[in-house]
Amino acid sequence: MQVDFGKTSEDYARFRAGFPESLFDRLAGHGVGLAGQQILDLGTGTGTLARGFALRGSTVTAVDVAAEQLAQARWLDELAGVQVEYHVAPAEETGLPDDNFDVVTAGQCWHWFDRPRAAAEVARLLRPGGTLVIAHYDWLPLAGNVVELTEELILRYNPAWRLGGGTGIYPLWFRDVAEAGFTQIESFTYDEPAIYSHEAWRGRVRASAPIGGSLPPVEVAGFDADLAAALASRFPGEPLAVPHRVFALICRKV
Repeated sequence: MQVDFGKTSEDYARFRAGFPESLFDRLAGHGVGLAGQQILDLGTGTGTLARGFALRGSTVTAVDVAAEQLAQARWLDELAGVQVEYHVAPAEETGLPDDNFDVVTAGQCWHWFDRPRAAAEVARLLRPGGTLVIAHYDWLPLAGNVVELTEELILRYNPAWRLGGGTGIYPLWFRDVAEAGFTQIESFTYDEPAIYSHEAWRGRVRASAPIGGSLPPVEVAGFDADLAAALASRFPGEPLAVPHRVFALICRKV
């Protein structure tokens, strides 16, 4: 399945909830996202992690392969009153200087990378003792809930999608960072629902990889109409408290 998030950047910026404030609070307890830190955010998309750290006084650089995503990130930064330095670049070859960052983050994107190459690039970019954070905020399909309904509909429109049915926990990432030489590996996870209106949930799903990121516009419109009808029938109340799980892996460069 070929994915281009640039095709769905407007929905991505408007409707994807981004990471909750509680994640930034917990990361601060691990020494991440502090005022004055030099942070690089890989695969930044519309900048949800980058902007969150900038709001807390960090100096943030961010990269993404989709220029359309970065255009939306700049617009959202302007609304928030912060500045982030953006570059169009892949996570595996950023072109940024060696040993230049205190923290490198990757939010909701590690699975899109060539992971061994990305881990090696992070090791090059971090200062000695620097920190890598891989974070996710994933919807949770549970029996009978709105996510299960949504994923069933996604598969009707895009049978090639293979990322449904997740638990929001990523054991393979531990091996990735260990094999790249990172140490002091730890993680945390907790559940926090994301609140969506029907319109916002439809927009959030349109902005996902298997729908807006890969289907032609006529199929995206058909999916959206079917999801609207299904929500009205099965989950008519608003807002929707959609189950989500936060996962964060934290490790250090020797």
